[in-house]
Amino acid sequence: MQTQTPRTLVSAASAAALALLLAACGTEGGTAGPGSGSGSDTVSPDLPVAGTHWTIGAVTVDGRRSAAPDGARVEFGADGRARGNSGCNTFGATVAVKGDTLTVSPQEITEMGCPEDRQRFETDLVKAFTGTLKGRQKGEALTLTSPDGRNGLELAAEADLPLRGTTWKIDGLVSGATASSLPAGSGDKARLVLGADGRVSGNLGCNNFAATARVEGKTLTIDGPAATTRMMCTSPQMQLETRLYELLDGPLTYRLDHRTLTLTDADGKGLSAKAATGTGGTSEGAGGTEGQEPPASR
Repeated sequence: MQTQTPRTLVSAASAAALALLLAACGTEGGTAGPGSGSGSDTVSPDLPVAGTHWTIGAVTVDGRRSAAPDGARVEFGADGRARGNSGCNTFGATVAVKGDTLTVSPQEITEMGCPEDRQRFETDLVKAFTGTLKGRQKGEALTLTSPDGRNGLELAAEADLPLRGTTWKIDGLVSGATASSLPAGSGDKARLVLGADGRVSGNLGCNNFAATARVEGKTLTIDGPAATTRMMCTSPQMQLETRLYELLDGPLTYRLDHRTLTLTDADGKGLSAKAATGTGGTSEGAGGTEGQEPPASR
């Protein structure tokens, strides 16, 4: 597995200068009423991008348009930063918004090796998502274009994903206010899916599992203990599996944030998960370990 080591794209001083908060939609000095006159003394509202998530459809550099690969996306936080994925590497930038203008300063990008076509797109994306960009939002579409019109991005709004039917790939463990990564060497098989039939199934890091579940308000109750397969596991996988097996039994508070799910028990212990790549549903299977017998009660 290749590591993702961020590389810094601009200096800390530049970052500090550009670290302005994204503003929600609003006007300076209030909103003009129907009889306010020409409106020449009003200020255009800032483009309401804070807290939004977008799929990248294409980028244009020097007039040449390139369609984006699967997984290319960007989100704008309320902290004045944009974070995203090029379809290979993750990236970050600071963003300042004034009216319909975004000033983007790329900050870092990881250095995974990419196939040649994705590397080429990533290079174009960094060029297009840099500097002063004029934004235009129409319905579910947002375009960002350089002043000379030669560079730009085409974005489409990402819908929030539902609790049910989404493949949630487990990527972290939670203990109170502390979040930690999965045990080193435990792999990336751990995931779960809550079906419309009232069953939750997936993989605990090595073995597949299944149990019945019900949702009431913000509580997901799993009627455990879960039935599991009986594959031999490595020590890190077993460490993770034991933790998840114990957690997925009883009432859990769930929190959905766009494409992120957090489950915690009454003691504040739990897990964090992100929607599997390509998920608008369950494109990556819930299991993840081939050749296993159906889950059986322990």
